[in-house]
Amino acid sequence: MDEVLKAVKERRSIRSFLKKEIPDDIIKKLIEALIWAPSAGNLQARKFYFVKNKDTKGKLAQAALYQTFIADAPLVIVGCIDKNKIFPRYGQRGVQLYAIQDVATSITNAMLVAHENGLGSCWVGAFREEEVSKILALPKHLRAVVILPVGYPAYVPSAPPRVSINEAVEFVE
Repeated sequence: MDEVLKAVKERRSIRSFLKKEIPDDIIKKLIEALIWAPSAGNLQARKFYFVKNKDTKGKLAQAALYQTFIADAPLVIVGCIDKNKIFPRYGQRGVQLYAIQDVATSITNAMLVAHENGLGSCWVGAFREEEVSKILALPKHLRAVVILPVGYPAYVPSAPPRVSINEAVEFVE
């Protein structure tokens, strides 16, 4: 099996982390994974906040509907769209879709690089946006769209079932 597909199949959502710091060289790899993801018009209309502060992580966990595992991760990445970069070229569709897709591809890259380096992560989309904006003091042109806790897994769940190929894919010829 090729390495990327192997990582895709082995990666899991991790909600339990060891109390172990992530080395700087791995954090740099995560940053590279984020910024090298494709983006609409190569505008790169996204910004990422790397949160290590215990109090801030606790507040983010509360804003994320009390998903306390977020506070336990040594690193929390908050992915934001940048409305100022995307709107002039793509208007509302850019703000409401393209920039969100751009952040999604970046976060997916980061999740795979995290896995490759022995880390776990979990996509968190359930959170109160206004509260996250206040916690991070985000400027008005940035909108948080994902929270990604990252750390060494304390527990790795087994693979969940997947739908069949026939259910997931329709060939049009």
